[in-house]
Amino acid sequence: MAAMTRVRRVPTVVRVRLVATVCAGLLCASLAGCGNDGAPTADASTASAGTLASAAPSSATASTPEPTPSASDVATPTWTPTTEEAVPVASEEPAQAGGSEASALWGKGYRGTASVSVDIHDYCSTDGSRRLADSRTYSMDSTLDLSSPDSGGGQTESNPFSMVFSAGLPSQTGAVSFRSSSVSTVSSQDLAGNYRDPNLLLTYWDIDWSGGELDARLTDPHAREAIVLNLFNWPGLLVPCRSDLGQMPGGFPRVLASGTTFTGRLDGSGASLTAEGGTVDGMVAFRFTFEGTAS
Repeated sequence: MAAMTRVRRVPTVVRVRLVATVCAGLLCASLAGCGNDGAPTADASTASAGTLASAAPSSATASTPEPTPSASDVATPTWTPTTEEAVPVASEEPAQAGGSEASALWGKGYRGTASVSVDIHDYCSTDGSRRLADSRTYSMDSTLDLSSPDSGGGQTESNPFSMVFSAGLPSQTGAVSFRSSSVSTVSSQDLAGNYRDPNLLLTYWDIDWSGGELDARLTDPHAREAIVLNLFNWPGLLVPCRSDLGQMPGGFPRVLASGTTFTGRLDGSGASLTAEGGTVDGMVAFRFTFEGTAS
């Protein structure tokens, strides 16, 4: 009987492990490096060692960390105040004749006496020309009141203040009244039937006040608008040129003419003013002085 050689079958697990061992060996040989023509070189190992050496930090050149300063070691900045010269700011108050000082007179009232001289004229001469018929002098209790400029119809009086002066009662013979402005709210038509703003501002006087000196002039009596407030009250004769027949009862308000003036000293303590002018009809010319104390 022929001899038979029994070959023992190697288990599968063992074979797998052998193949893995062989592959690992080949990989190690590859990492060892080969030179040209497959000859191993020493540069690979040398370079690997050099690279590792340079990557490792040297203890001789390592820097020592500096200590962290404490709060007491930190310098505290010192603030030194600086002064700057103040720049004046321009006033935004609207400019008016008399400046802002005039506003100190708003609401002021003056009480005193007016000494009046009146010349009465007529046209009773033989040639019909104007002549002097009579002269009178008298005194009357008087008041002068100042206030802020009037406003109406979208406009404001251009004067530094609004002025109202009265000598005597309106019904008295010889009474005088001045008013610098007014706001019409009575009618929307004038005497000619023309439309007018019912809140129309009417300015009668042009007033200049500076350094306690008043210079005022009547510029428009507003007779066209039929709102006349600057008046001189003087009676008329029952019959022209016949004074022997008597006068009309009561007073007769005459419209003051443009050009009437009112000038003198006016300040916060008192007033010393002179007025001079006449009426539109030319019948009365007057002059008076007013001495008043602020109240």
